[in-house]
Amino acid sequence: MGIKAGQSFTGGIVSSSLQMSDSLPVYRIFNHDIMHCTAAGVDGNHLYSGRALGITSPGDVIQLHPDLRSEWDEICHHYARIGLEHATEVIWDTSLEQFGHNSDYQPSVFFFGPEEHRAHQNQPWFDAVNYINSKNNFMQLAEQLGVPVPATKCFDRADQVTMAEIEDFRIPCYLKAAISVSGVGIYRCESLAEVLAAAATFDPATPVQLQEEVKTDCFLNMQYTAENGHCRRLLTTEQILDGTAHQGNRYPARAAPWDIVEPMAEWIAEREFNEIFAFDVAVIEEPKGKRYLAIECNPRFNGASYPTAIALKLDIPEWEARNYKTWHKSLAEINLKGLEYSSSSGEGVIIVNWGPVLVGKVMIMLAGSARTRKKLELELRKRLW
Repeated sequence: MGIKAGQSFTGGIVSSSLQMSDSLPVYRIFNHDIMHCTAAGVDGNHLYSGRALGITSPGDVIQLHPDLRSEWDEICHHYARIGLEHATEVIWDTSLEQFGHNSDYQPSVFFFGPEEHRAHQNQPWFDAVNYINSKNNFMQLAEQLGVPVPATKCFDRADQVTMAEIEDFRIPCYLKAAISVSGVGIYRCESLAEVLAAAATFDPATPVQLQEEVKTDCFLNMQYTAENGHCRRLLTTEQILDGTAHQGNRYPARAAPWDIVEPMAEWIAEREFNEIFAFDVAVIEEPKGKRYLAIECNPRFNGASYPTAIALKLDIPEWEARNYKTWHKSLAEINLKGLEYSSSSGEGVIIVNWGPVLVGKVMIMLAGSARTRKKLELELRKRLW
C-alpha cells in the first residue's frame, strides 16, 4: 500500500506519471480552504486548510490561512519525527487568485465549486461536480445505472411536499435539501406531521428529497480518484459513529463493495472529474448476507481523505482517525512524547487536522491494531485534557 520512491500522493492520486517530461515533475499548489462550501458560523472552519499538508510532497506549494503561522514550526517538527514528507513552501493566503500567480503549478482544491471554477477554468470538471452534488440528481443517475439506493422521493421544490404526496412514505425518514453541507438542511422525522413542518423551514423553491431511514451501524466511505477520464479505487473506510453523529473513520472496513458504486464512479470520471470523490454506502446485515445501499456522492475531498493520504504514504495497514476536543490552544502544549507514530513499530498517533487546535479541536490518526489504538486513545485523551 505504500508509495514507492519517485511517487507522490498528488491530489489523491498515488502516481509517478505526472510528468511534463522525463525529468520535470508536475508540482501542485494546494488550496484546501473550505470557506466557499461550508456551513456558516462553525467555529474554526477557516483553519481547515492545514489538513492538506499531509497530502503534499516536497516541491509542492500549500496555501494556508495566516492564523496558522504560529503552529507551522511545531507541525513540521512532528511530521519530521514520524517521517512524513510534505511541502515546505507556504503561501500565507487562501485566496484563489494565487492560482494565477503560480500558473506553473497544477491546482488542487477541496471542492471544485463556482469560485474555484472562476479561478481555474475547467468547464467539464465543474459540470460534473455541479450535477452529482445534487442528491436528487444522484438518485436519478442511480436509477439509470442500477445502483441500489434507499427508498427516496425527490421534489423539485420544498412546497411540493404535501400530505397527499407523502402519506404512503415509510416513517421514520429524513427530509434533506438536495444540496447541503456539513449536515445542514437534513431533518430526521418520526411522523408525517414532522415532515411537513421540516419542509416549511425551507425556501419554497428549494429542491428536497424524502428518504427512508436506513437502520444499520455500518456506513462506509468509498473513495475514488479520477484523472484523464479514468477512475481508480482508493480506499474504503468505515465511519465511526456516536449515535448518528460522525466522529471519524477507520480502516480496514467491514466490507468494501466496490462493484455497487463502480458504474457511477466510471460515469463521473468519464465526464472529466479530477481528484477525489467518495460515496457513502450503508451496510445492512440480513439473514441471507449483507445488502448495500448507496446514500450519496461527495464530489470532493472529505474528512477521510486526509488520513487516507497519510496512511498510504506511510504504509499503515490499520488505523482510525477521530476528531477530538482539547483545552490546549496550540500544538506545543500537547505532549505526545511516547505516543507519536514510529515507522519501526507501525504504531502511534499522527496529527492530521492541526489548524483548529487554535479553537480547541484536532483530528488525530491512531495507527496500529484495535487493541493498540484503544490504549493510545486512553492516554491521548488524558493529555488533551
